Amino acid sequence: MSAQQEKELLEQVPTGLFIAGEWVDAEGGRTFDVHDPATNAVIRTIADASPADGIRALDAAVAVQDEWAATAPRVRSDILRRAWELLQERKEDAALLMTLEMGKPLAEARGEVAYGGEFLRWFSEEAVRITGRYGTNPEGTGRMVVSQRPVGPSFFITPWNFPLAMATRKIAPALAAGCTVVIKPPALTPLSTIFLVKLLEEAGLPKGVVNVVATSSSSKLSGPIIADPRLRKLSFTGSTEVGRKLIAQAAEGVLRVSMELGGNAPFVVFEDADLDKAVDGAMAAKFRNIGQACTAANRFIVHESVAEAFADKVTERVKAMKIGRGTEDGVAIGPLIDQDAVAKAVELVDDAVTRGATLRTGGSAIEGEGTFFEPTVIADVQAGSDILREEIFGPVLAIATFGDEDEAVRLANDTEYGLVSYVYTQDLARGHRMIDRLETGMMGLNVGVVSNAAAPFGGVKQSGVGREGGLEGIHEYLSTKYTLIPAD
Repeated sequence: MSAQQEKELLEQVPTGLFIAGEWVDAEGGRTFDVHDPATNAVIRTIADASPADGIRALDAAVAVQDEWAATAPRVRSDILRRAWELLQERKEDAALLMTLEMGKPLAEARGEVAYGGEFLRWFSEEAVRITGRYGTNPEGTGRMVVSQRPVGPSFFITPWNFPLAMATRKIAPALAAGCTVVIKPPALTPLSTIFLVKLLEEAGLPKGVVNVVATSSSSKLSGPIIADPRLRKLSFTGSTEVGRKLIAQAAEGVLRVSMELGGNAPFVVFEDADLDKAVDGAMAAKFRNIGQACTAANRFIVHESVAEAFADKVTERVKAMKIGRGTEDGVAIGPLIDQDAVAKAVELVDDAVTRGATLRTGGSAIEGEGTFFEPTVIADVQAGSDILREEIFGPVLAIATFGDEDEAVRLANDTEYGLVSYVYTQDLARGHRMIDRLETGMMGLNVGVVSNAAAPFGGVKQSGVGREGGLEGIHEYLSTKYTLIPAD
């Protein structure tokens, strides 16, 4: 892509807030800059919402909630389907925009556009399948009617690492269910969400149904919205630390919450695993999105009999990875999101090596413009290392070993998190045991990427509550109502 193409695309992205169907300036004309992490250059300056702007957005959502809830499911479905079609027409623009603001390689950005778009298509289909039930009560004295109603105005806080898919994963089921929305996109990567909402506008979404308030002061804007008694639902994707605080705030209003929080995914390789397939899975599970994913494999727990061979194979693959700006051909590793992320990766690698781990390749920040960190493999990671307890969020593959199945399970479950796990084994019975024994909300059995719009995404323990995607996803935005009608 040429610099001129990038400039023309960026100029198409609105710079205002989107409130009640209009692109408007923030209170006082406040703005903030969006940067390209590969160069640190400012790529767009956009409106910086104040708390008052946030309440204005909620006002707009509340004003049209009843009308949107009463809109025919087929109409809601058609709008989502049309938005999906528009995204397919603009998929190259969406991918490039994501690469410019987030840094991921363009090939991966295209993959996210395809994945994120599927939530629009999936929930366009689910919108017309919201059902209830009718029947005689056990005593025979009446008829029971069970129906589903939209929860109501919803507030979404999305993360910077998958800026398009995390927006579609929340907006699509809410709209399908009949809920109106206020979304606060991440300050680091707000442009993809703005681009998406512009497509929804073009698809015929009524004014006020979705409102966008980007801000550089997340907590200041979010607090008053969450405290407003008109809000009925809060959905957040991000760290467990922030999620705990938001749950506490939501408790005051007894809000429905969906929380997709931190991960510390184990990647377990048994002695009977197909090592080549395990290595392929490891590369996908670890280095997708430059390792900046809550689903990224964090702890590679490998049987001691194959650990050396596994380490050799992944090290060879990692050494061959091209590093650079995501728009360049063949780049596999783009920049981390900011300097803090680089510093965290350095800190975790240094701690592990100090405790006795072996650095196989990488391990250092890269000098120059942008926030790059070398793709890294460390083996022989010792118990107690910070890298086994904390989410890495970077391109660092850390290998520890185990001796038998019980030890593998103990090590895999030895975390406060429980989002996803990965297991490689050719023993079918063992695979089924792992489904039952590993304490995670999702699992990949002989596969390194599990996310799919048709599947329920979410975790257990401190990885969150609720599910996004799948048949379960729309029910996060529906409340159940029971009515009794006398038999006579």
